[in-house]
Amino acid sequence: MKQSTAALATLALCGCATLGDIPIERIARVELWQANGTPAGTAMLTAAGDKVTISIAAIGLAEGLHGLHLHMVGTCEGPAFTSAGPHLNPASHQHGTLNPAGSHLGDLPNLTVGKQEAGALSAQIVGTRAAIEASIFDADGTALVIHASADDYVTDPSGNSGTRIACGIFKRS
Repeated sequence: MKQSTAALATLALCGCATLGDIPIERIARVELWQANGTPAGTAMLTAAGDKVTISIAAIGLAEGLHGLHLHMVGTCEGPAFTSAGPHLNPASHQHGTLNPAGSHLGDLPNLTVGKQEAGALSAQIVGTRAAIEASIFDADGTALVIHASADDYVTDPSGNSGTRIACGIFKRS
């Protein structure tokens, strides 16, 4: 539990930091929930100049690797969270960070959850800030989804990452 508390405290500070001379601006926040209504963590979307980073602090999940993706629709209706739609993919690329043709916007690294059912991740999202914000904050919004299994980074369209076990909607900060 100490890990998740430290990770959440780190996320809370992200909105008021600097990276050298470049201020870090909080763009959005996500509250993640499991289908049964149990909290699953939080995420922050921050920008430093034109670079956008997502930072996640997850709680209450099974130990292991979990696929993590941005999904096209900002809706999280349980139990399967299928209302979030497919992965966010405005450029119509195939899935997978190991795909030779390149990945799509919704591809994120796997989230590692430890024995204490907590995990944290920070990753830069590929693209310009303007393009990323335009895609995430379009008319129907965007969801962040955690999957039951690891993403294999290749299999199209979902990386064989299994069922959707937690979901949250991006809200502008």
